[in-house]
Amino acid sequence: MKAWWKSCQVAFTYIGTIVGAGFASGREVMQFFTRFGEIGPILIALASVFFVFVGAKIMLLAAEIKARSYEDLNKHLFGERTGKVISQVMLVVILAVNAVMLAGAGSIFAENWHLGRQFGMMVTVTICYLLLIRGMSGILAINSLVVPSMAAFAVILLAGTPDFGPMFRAQEAADAPLLVAWMSPLLYAAFNLTMAQAVLVPLGSQIRDARILKRGAWLGGIGIGLLLLAGHLIMSAHLPEINRYDIPMAAVARDFGAWIHFSYVFLIFSEILTTMLADIYGLTAQIAQKTRLASGSISAALLMICFLVGQFGFGPLLSTLYPLFGFFSLIWLYLMIRDRTLDKPRPPAPPAGPFPRTADGGQSLPRYGGGK
Repeated sequence: MKAWWKSCQVAFTYIGTIVGAGFASGREVMQFFTRFGEIGPILIALASVFFVFVGAKIMLLAAEIKARSYEDLNKHLFGERTGKVISQVMLVVILAVNAVMLAGAGSIFAENWHLGRQFGMMVTVTICYLLLIRGMSGILAINSLVVPSMAAFAVILLAGTPDFGPMFRAQEAADAPLLVAWMSPLLYAAFNLTMAQAVLVPLGSQIRDARILKRGAWLGGIGIGLLLLAGHLIMSAHLPEINRYDIPMAAVARDFGAWIHFSYVFLIFSEILTTMLADIYGLTAQIAQKTRLASGSISAALLMICFLVGQFGFGPLLSTLYPLFGFFSLIWLYLMIRDRTLDKPRPPAPPAGPFPRTADGGQSLPRYGGGK
């Protein structure tokens, strides 16, 4: 039973990292799936296959090569020199994305709760830091709360959606080239899995129990697919009116009353929080690997950088980095699928590692900066 609960925690963390604020807002689902009309569910199923098998492979490969951070995995895939360069680009991209998300969290506080943008950003940074100093256990705990809440809201909104007919006559479907449609699940999976390795790599290398990791990947990948499908059906039923909103899902939630709308906005904030936790944790692990600085100090510095950068607009930076990162993501996904390290014969299992064994045969999660 403990092994299954740990697998569920892995799945929740996986889902919370992939299905972040972009999903909760509805924009990602609209861009990658809903606008293609009736083939949207097929595209979601294809993306889910990638999430199940590649997600499992990331964690198992991290455990196999004893990767301490995503840079170790990139060096394994691309070679020492290229892997190091790519990891530095990832660091900049992840920091930039998290600065944008932090600014978005501040906007949620200002626009929906009238508490002030700077106040919202500081609250978000403080919560992130308090959870990060708990290490992986903090990330597992928060995702174990947020992801089921998100699933419950998806069920509520889906149950209140009367008509799925527009799914079969999406306004943009006729204008979208077929190649773009079939590339969409590949691009969505590649980009999100590349970003998610920041937390999936240390998660896999710390747990190191193949059964738990495989179950977690299956539960997580299927869960991601079901949530994407729910979002697709909900927004399809509100086409074309919903196209004019920046946060389509929040607009749908508004029709369910003030309490549901308030709660859903809070859920979007929570999704920003879980994604930031995963990303900053991964960056901290990478930097800690190269320095003698304490993990808590590194996380605090990274959060402060996000806070400072979040004060300014840097659209040109992201517009330059995103296409480059998207191209790298496709190459990364190809190399991940092609890698055969896990197919090689394994030597007998070594004795228990630096973390104490649990009753189910896995390894307990260390506190932040532990395991050295």
